[in-house]
Amino acid sequence: MIHPYLFLHFFRELLAPLHMREEGCDAIAYTWLIICMLFILSKFATKAITSRRPDGLQNFMEIIVGGIENMVVETMGEHGRSFFPLIATLALFILVSNITGLIPGFFPPTANINTTAACAIIVFVTTHIVGFKHHGFGYIKHFMGPIIWLAPIMFFIEVIGHLSRPISLTLRLFGNMNGHELVLMIFFGLVPFLVPLPMMLMGVLVSFIQAFVFMLLAMIYIQGSLEEGH
Repeated sequence: MIHPYLFLHFFRELLAPLHMREEGCDAIAYTWLIICMLFILSKFATKAITSRRPDGLQNFMEIIVGGIENMVVETMGEHGRSFFPLIATLALFILVSNITGLIPGFFPPTANINTTAACAIIVFVTTHIVGFKHHGFGYIKHFMGPIIWLAPIMFFIEVIGHLSRPISLTLRLFGNMNGHELVLMIFFGLVPFLVPLPMMLMGVLVSFIQAFVFMLLAMIYIQGSLEEGH
């Protein structure tokens, strides 16, 4: 006689891929929703940009965008202004995605590893494109180390280090947001009133911190590719 737990295990394994597909579809749907929200927000924020008396939304967005621009310049220097659109886009998208998960019934796209991997790969590819564009073939010096006779060993070490960057960016953001999402689901399942509120307030702080860390690391990586190799 077959034990009933074997049936439960069989159906759980059978339905797991379906659950993963549904979660991936949710991430894609919420990603497009956030893109549309940011697009509409930018339209409303800039509709009175030529007016002598800007409205409150424009003032609010100017503070946010101005703060990100100042951070980019302070971290990367004046030449970092050319990377401001990329950095600001990643920061706003990740921040809004993180905060979306605090709305009951909504799923944060950054709690899906595919979304965080896409953002990390964009930073990784941009870093090396900028490096080769700025230094030409001399960019290879970044992988050779300071001592010429150690160059063959340092090359593989540096390559592994650079390949670990998108992995760390992906897993750090995904792990924090997915973990917070699971904790919220557990609290809402056990005690749906008042108790999850402190976790939601902490989630706001986590959302800002994770967006800031991702943005800061992206700036550091791109800035590193612009420096001269030794």
